[in-house]
Amino acid sequence: MGKVGWQGGHSEGMILAARGTRWAPQTQPLPTQSLAPRKPEEEEEELEETAQEKKLRLAKLYLEQLRQQEEEKAEARAFEEDQVAGRLKEDVLEQRGRLQKSVAKEIQAPASADIRVLRGHQLSITCLVITPDDSAIFSAAKDCTIIKWSMESGRKLHVIPRAKKGAEGKPPGHSSHVLCMAISSDGKYLASGDRSKLILIWEAQSCQHLYTFTGHRDAVSGLAFRRGTHQLYSTSHDRSVKVWNVAENSYVETLFGHQDAVAALDALSRECCVTAGGRDGTVRVWKIPEESQLVFYGHQGSIDCIHLINEEHMVSGADDGSVALWGLSKKRPLALQREAHGLRGEPGLEQPFWISSVAALLNTDLVATGSHSSCVRLWQCGEGFRQLDLLCDIPLAWPMVENQRGSEFCLHHPTPQGPRTPSCWFLTLLPSLFKSFPGHAPPSLY
Repeated sequence: MGKVGWQGGHSEGMILAARGTRWAPQTQPLPTQSLAPRKPEEEEEELEETAQEKKLRLAKLYLEQLRQQEEEKAEARAFEEDQVAGRLKEDVLEQRGRLQKSVAKEIQAPASADIRVLRGHQLSITCLVITPDDSAIFSAAKDCTIIKWSMESGRKLHVIPRAKKGAEGKPPGHSSHVLCMAISSDGKYLASGDRSKLILIWEAQSCQHLYTFTGHRDAVSGLAFRRGTHQLYSTSHDRSVKVWNVAENSYVETLFGHQDAVAALDALSRECCVTAGGRDGTVRVWKIPEESQLVFYGHQGSIDCIHLINEEHMVSGADDGSVALWGLSKKRPLALQREAHGLRGEPGLEQPFWISSVAALLNTDLVATGSHSSCVRLWQCGEGFRQLDLLCDIPLAWPMVENQRGSEFCLHHPTPQGPRTPSCWFLTLLPSLFKSFPGHAPPSLY
């Protein structure tokens, strides 16, 4: 009877089996002794457990816990391996220029309450950049000033004033329209270029002037740092592309090829840059080490803006109203959207709204375009960048450009926020002010 309590389940099973085999039908009277009430001593005896049985039960319990822990560890390892494999795959695709994360379908136009207007410049704003840590914005304008703003509060953090010509001993600055800016990927250096052929290098944190680069023979129209380095590319209305080493305060080389004033420039991590050739009707990819170039044709008008989507694809806009998607392996556009911002003018005399700016969220399918049609348009790039589909319009109170092609700029910039959903800041430049408003991207973006 000492083992009855521990094997109670098996005993009951045996009783059930016995009822069907050895026992008489239930209509017959059962033995009288089976119906006799049990004494309390017998019930306690059934609940008792020997030391050997307890050890066996605890050992089984411990083994079950070990098995569950091993299963959890195996699941965690498999998940981590999947994550690492996914990141490695993304890294390979990014290096090859084939990474295209799908985020455009998650983007929604912001509510009017999300739009914030910042004022400070006296003349039209021409360009802006955001620091890599998304803490500050630099804006520059035709009033020759550069303003550093707080992204969080929208307040001015620093103003680099206009420099007066011939004023020695005064704080350095620009004495003519600032046309372009760029910031290094580590946030250390800010570069700005103006109509006076000068490139000024600043310490981005303190806004202190460091160097002045001379060499261009006409207005500096485009600047871009190579990602992960302090190598700076510049382009100008003098039709040239120059390479500089900012950390060493040195000039590297000059490349020629465009047949008209170069309007814009962009670069990523490869040792190359892309340019929009304005009236010469070409987009060019410059391979710096080889000192060679690839020439692309597709727009019918002046190509005024260009932006890299990844290492192998780019988007450009022209004054014929078209937006083009390019792959470096094709000399013609992969996709061409004509009249991207519609038409204007009297019936029979319509002209397309020219495209003054383009931008893209790096390694995704999201593209933004700006025009003097008083709106920013968001687009989704199709599979393989062979299609461009309109997502939505974001109306503005003022046109982005007022009778000055290419003088205004629209920037779309991602803001990673750790485990939280990252936000996307759209910054649109208007005469003497700019607007900022958040969009939203899916958590899988980072």
